[in-house]
Amino acid sequence: MQRSSLPHGAAAARVIAALCLSAASLAAPAQNAHPHPHHATAPPPFVASTAKPYATLIDDAMNVMHHGMTQAPTNGFPDHDFVAMMIPHHQGAIDMAKALLLYGKDPALRNLAQGIITEQQNEIRLMQAWLQRHQAQPSQVTPR
Repeated sequence: MQRSSLPHGAAAARVIAALCLSAASLAAPAQNAHPHPHHATAPPPFVASTAKPYATLIDDAMNVMHHGMTQAPTNGFPDHDFVAMMIPHHQGAIDMAKALLLYGKDPALRNLAQGIITEQQNEIRLMQAWLQRHQAQPSQVTPR
């Protein structure tokens, strides 16, 4: 067993300081930030291309979407957090629809995919506008 070269009091002070910092981080209010359990490196942006098989494109779209959702800037306010996480979720649907348009053959599903792209892009714009409006005027609602 290796002994510390610090005097006993200094080692104890370090342990106490570390415990205090840990306790303070656990007691932080929800509105400060939502903890993000996945701090993995961001996947590369999704690119719809026949250079990859359909299954790989879908995996890529899902990885980008999940990363975006887990890294969304949340603050504990349900309206804000919903919108912040739904933007990457909608983008994931767009990316998946683009993959289907590259490989899918069924005309009804191709039409559905095109509609998903159009509608989800419109909804993303609405959510981005909502975030812009509510950044300037914080909600009066208590975070949950």
